[in-house]
Amino acid sequence: MVDLAATLPPLLGSLFLLLLLAWFSRQISLHIQFPFYHLTRSQNSATLAIFLFFLPGVLLHESAHWIMARLLGLKTGKFRVWPKRHGKHIGLGSVSVESRDVIRDSLVGVAPLLVGTVLVTLIGHMIFDTPLVISHLSQGQWWEAALAFRQELNRPSGLLWAYLLFTIANAMMPSASDREPIKPVLFYSVLAIVFYILLGMPLQGATALMQWLAPTLQNLSSALFFVILLDTITLGVLYLIRLLITR
Repeated sequence: MVDLAATLPPLLGSLFLLLLLAWFSRQISLHIQFPFYHLTRSQNSATLAIFLFFLPGVLLHESAHWIMARLLGLKTGKFRVWPKRHGKHIGLGSVSVESRDVIRDSLVGVAPLLVGTVLVTLIGHMIFDTPLVISHLSQGQWWEAALAFRQELNRPSGLLWAYLLFTIANAMMPSASDREPIKPVLFYSVLAIVFYILLGMPLQGATALMQWLAPTLQNLSSALFFVILLDTITLGVLYLIRLLITR
């Protein structure tokens, strides 16, 4: 049990950063809409602004749904990559997918998150040296971390890769409809894990799996933190624009 507990921090850290990223994504979407709505008084203009801002991520999100559905043998229908407002909710795209069972429906729903986290990890590890930035921050070396962050963005095509990383990460979160079939799977999975631990079943396999995943989870956490830094800067700029407009 102690060995398993020692391997949990990378997983818990990644989950926490994903939740934080979901919050930032929501805030950025709201703040992008404001200047366009303020200038045009048109909800359609504000919706289009979000769509264009996150377009690469939206394309990947809907493509992940479609590819996962095809791999699982599910029929697919209309593929839409265009914003559509439903009351307060804005859909940036959609894919019509045949519904069969909760497992396959859940995999289709979570596909953008799975594909997105893989790409975010790869870009963070292979394009940007995200662990270096996080290492400086963890040691309290704020100035060195800022210099390292700037140096990563100054790489060849660094800003383009940063934009792709930003849009992929902020558009990969499952929508409300994506999350619906996942809820019972998560509930029963957590219930099964709790009973497994309470019954004192062997944990060597879980510990070995967590130890094997630890380096990948650390790379993922570094990449997610790098994205959150990008989100913080973006949100700060959008907030300043809002202040200037409303003065």
